This record gives sequence, structure tokens and C-alpha cells, in this order.
Amino acid sequence: MSAHLAIVLTAMLGGAIRVSTPFIFVALGETLTEKSGRINLGLEGTLVLGAMLGYATAYETGSPWAGVLAGGLAGVALGALHGLLCSLPRVNDIAVGIALMTLGTGLAFFFGKPFIQPEAPHLPSVPLADWTGDHALAEALRVNPLFFVGIATALAMAWAFRNTRVGLVVRTTGDSAAAALAMGIPVDRVRVLATAAGGFLAGVGGSFLSLSYPGSWNEGLSSGQGLMAVALVIFARWSPIRCVGAALLFGAAGALGPALQSVGVTQGYYLFNAAPYVLTLLIMVGSSSSVDAHRAAPGELSITR
Repeated sequence: MSAHLAIVLTAMLGGAIRVSTPFIFVALGETLTEKSGRINLGLEGTLVLGAMLGYATAYETGSPWAGVLAGGLAGVALGALHGLLCSLPRVNDIAVGIALMTLGTGLAFFFGKPFIQPEAPHLPSVPLADWTGDHALAEALRVNPLFFVGIATALAMAWAFRNTRVGLVVRTTGDSAAAALAMGIPVDRVRVLATAAGGFLAGVGGSFLSLSYPGSWNEGLSSGQGLMAVALVIFARWSPIRCVGAALLFGAAGALGPALQSVGVTQGYYLFNAAPYVLTLLIMVGSSSSVDAHRAAPGELSITR
């Protein structure tokens, strides 16, 4: 029993790191966007398009890092489009996000068909536990460099929000557009740039899916992770640091099914695979009645009005 428990915990540790990496990037991108006072529900489409373009670029160029950059640039394009459309009078950011989610996934499915079978070069992994001699632990702790980039990005964002003029401008824009305008801050420009930057992060997260885990391109790659990241941001109270912890929690939930299967638990396997979605529902229900969540939310978000 103890051996099985150790195997499950080891598998969940490795799975949490792998599965959480795209969550980290998408959640950080949505945090930046919402901190400026705008919601982008289109990040699911950004994630899928980033995965497709990242994979296609890596296949054509032979460089997985070129694929990561291409995925990020796809996110910039969709994010900037979202920001520009939402700058128009009487345009609802949630409706625009849903439309762009459909656009992003549609473009990815249309242009990605030739890349379903070919194999692109994968992102390398960093072996952190080979020295232990424990094969299971060594495999679990083969960590993709993007995981560390995500943590560094979260730390940089948290520091920038508290200590830089750019961070102050973004927070002011998100908390009160009237106050920002009184200070001479171009609200629409700030929101467009923040949404584009958030889209870049989501696109990088998408490239991880196709170039590392699961490491291929297909039309069912995302499994709704872009939408779940919105719930994750609420759960994390719009804190970049908490986004990392929340992403690891989601990652562990996503790794629960495969971890149990590795020790022979097959009954109810698909039920365990639903754990991240059940967790998302619980978070949304809990956050809807949470006073702390409403207090932490940027004042200009449409969900707070």
C-alpha cells in the first residue's frame, strides 16, 4: 500500500508540474488583462492557435523555441484584436472574447490539418533528479524550462505591479478609468497593450501543449484549459504568485487519473480525469459568494458592476 501511495504521489508531482505549465502562462496572461480592467474569454482560442502555430513553426524550422515565439506572436495578434474591438463604444468584452475564442480555434483547426501527422522537434527537459538513482522520481522531475520561465514571469509581474510605474498605471486603469483619465493615462491604449501582452503569454502556454506535453498537435489538445484559467485567476485573487500555486493545484488534479492508472486503478478512471473540471465548478461556485474575491477584483471589470 505504501509503495503504491509513493508511486501515486510521485506521478502526481511530475504531472502537476507538466500539466500546470500552460495553466501558469494562461492564468498570468488573464491576470495582466484583468488587472487593466478587461476580461478576455478568448484565451481558449489563443491557446489552441498558439499550439498549432508553435507546432507548425517548429516543424518547418526545426527549432522548438522558434515555435514558442510563433505561439506567443499568435497570442499577441488575437489579444491586440480583442483590445481594439473592445475599445469601440458599447462593445462587450465578454462577447468579443467568445467570438475570438471561436475565431482562434477555427483558424487553428483549418490551417493545422496538415500538421496532425508530422512530428515536430520537442522542447528539451531539464533532469532534476537523475542523481537520485530513482527512475520514477527522475522521470517525474524532468521539467520543461518553460515551467521555470513561468515562475520567473509570475515573480516579475508581482514585483512590477507593486514597484514600477507601469504596474501602477495598469492597476489604476483597472481599478478606476475615471481616475486614470484624470492622471492623463490613455486608458484604451493601456488596455490594448495589456491584452496583447496577456495574449502573448497564453500563446506561449499553447506552444507548450504541442511541443512538450502532450507534445503533438491535434484538434482536441486544449480540453478547455483556456476557460478554466479564468476561474483559476479568480481563485488566485488576481495575484501572479497565487496563480502559480493554483495552477499546480489544477495540474495535480489533472494528473490524478493517470497516477491512479499507473498503480492499476482502472475502475472510475474517466471520473478521476474529470477532477480539474469538477474543481473549476467548485471554485466558480465558491468565488461567486466570496466577499474577498469581489474586494480583490479590479473595479473596472464588467463582472463587478
